[in-house]
Amino acid sequence: MTRIRYVSPGVAAVLAVVAIAAGLAAGKVAFGGTDAGGAGESRVAGTKIDVITKATDSEFWQVMLAGAKKAGADQGVDLGLFGPTSETDIDGQVKLVENSISRGADAIVLAANSSTALNGVVDRARKQGIKVITVDNRITTQTEGFIGTDNIKAGQQAGERLCKLLTDRGDPDGKIVHESSVSGVQVLIDRFTGFKEGLAKDCPDAEVVQTLVNDNDLNKAVGQVGDVLTSRPDVVGIFADNNTSGTGAARAIQEKNAADRVVSVAFDSDPAEVSAVRSGTLSAIVVQNPFFFGYQGVVEAAMAVRGTLPPVNLDPGAVLIDRTNVGRPEFAALLNPPKTKGEGG
Repeated sequence: MTRIRYVSPGVAAVLAVVAIAAGLAAGKVAFGGTDAGGAGESRVAGTKIDVITKATDSEFWQVMLAGAKKAGADQGVDLGLFGPTSETDIDGQVKLVENSISRGADAIVLAANSSTALNGVVDRARKQGIKVITVDNRITTQTEGFIGTDNIKAGQQAGERLCKLLTDRGDPDGKIVHESSVSGVQVLIDRFTGFKEGLAKDCPDAEVVQTLVNDNDLNKAVGQVGDVLTSRPDVVGIFADNNTSGTGAARAIQEKNAADRVVSVAFDSDPAEVSAVRSGTLSAIVVQNPFFFGYQGVVEAAMAVRGTLPPVNLDPGAVLIDRTNVGRPEFAALLNPPKTKGEGG
């Protein structure tokens, strides 16, 4: 039997040190381990856990899969890593869950592309005894647990920072464009809600004049932001709600030489966004911890299979990165995490 080993908090990165400790302590009891050196036999070896992410073409989700892969190796589970090519492929994601049911998975870790469209297939899985842990985006039917950022709070961080940036430039009542990846996804709705709340706190007269949706298409995002920068000289701020939107905004700002006239805050932290923060084409990014999503998702799925109740909700938080802290060593693992590609099913 494979013995349990425990991931170092440094691997999962700074944000989740406390949450990792809590989750692994619970897992230790569930799995029959005894000490951090690996004593005690694992009771999860051979458990079939499928991890289904939102998209395999996104570095954010590849980081989540890397976290899941690490947890699978640490615990000796039979792990499958899957995802549709695009976050807009909801039908493809439903099919992946159906495939997990057919394969006889014991548990599924799911980053759902819709808050409602996967309810039916998740219900079918759970009726057959399959445990389901959701990450990043909540769904409206019952599951065994949820792991994800409080996106309203994280959005508030983004709004407060954009307000400060505008105020520092003498434009506290400036006009702002919202560059969004997909319509109708609760995670993004929450981010925008929080952003507006954070912005209004000290910049009540600042105005979001337009929301643009790029369908998670990078070239479309670049074009949309570029068109705004050309046609609307009154726009002085950009809020981008995911990595595609943030990278697109950064490229457009660079192409239009607009870094001296617009400030920008984006979500997530793929290499292009981190580079843009270093160069100044993005003013700041709100960074989550997808490695933790994947690692803790597998931990909690195994807990549920073995009859130990995982946390109902677990939020690893988010941190705001700008040029003042992007080079700090404590954020290195968070900004340059490992990545793994999944299969299409």
